[in-house]
Amino acid sequence: MSQQVGAAVTALVLVGVACSGGGAASPASSIRSGPAIIALKAHGIAMLPTDRFALPTFDYPRFKALLGQLAASGVPVVVNIWASWCGPCRVESPNLDRAATQYGTQVQFLGVDILDQRGAARDFIQEEGYPYPSVFDSTGDIRDGLGFIGQPDTIFFDGTGRRVDVWSGAIGFSELVARIKKILPA
Repeated sequence: MSQQVGAAVTALVLVGVACSGGGAASPASSIRSGPAIIALKAHGIAMLPTDRFALPTFDYPRFKALLGQLAASGVPVVVNIWASWCGPCRVESPNLDRAATQYGTQVQFLGVDILDQRGAARDFIQEEGYPYPSVFDSTGDIRDGLGFIGQPDTIFFDGTGRRVDVWSGAIGFSELVARIKKILPA
């Protein structure tokens, strides 16, 4: 292993331990390492959660800052706005899980849990198997700031941070994949 690769691995381990509150996250709470997590953590940027149950509170300005960091890393992003009490969110969740499993090394998936309770949201993440991080928006500020009035909504950003596509309502797997392919690098 080269010195650069060894140093990068050491940095990732140290950042992971520091961001997890002093110990490694349990396998059940750890998210699958997507490209943005690897890129951002390697540069010491910790806005993107590494524990899928953490649900850090974000408002619209903080969310825009996170999107800016993701764009700076050059990684395409799929943002899904959801809530545990939302029936259509439950309908689409297997499609999001499957797509995140299939494309999670090429695209960063990010959930925005809105107008919810953290306990119910964590139960939803566990039940539905979301393997990617979500942020917590108890007031709907992020959804409103992005210009939506309901949920679920799925927004597709290319590696430059440009909004390429949007789907409102429960998204099917084929629709999800077609839009993911639009944001993948050529």
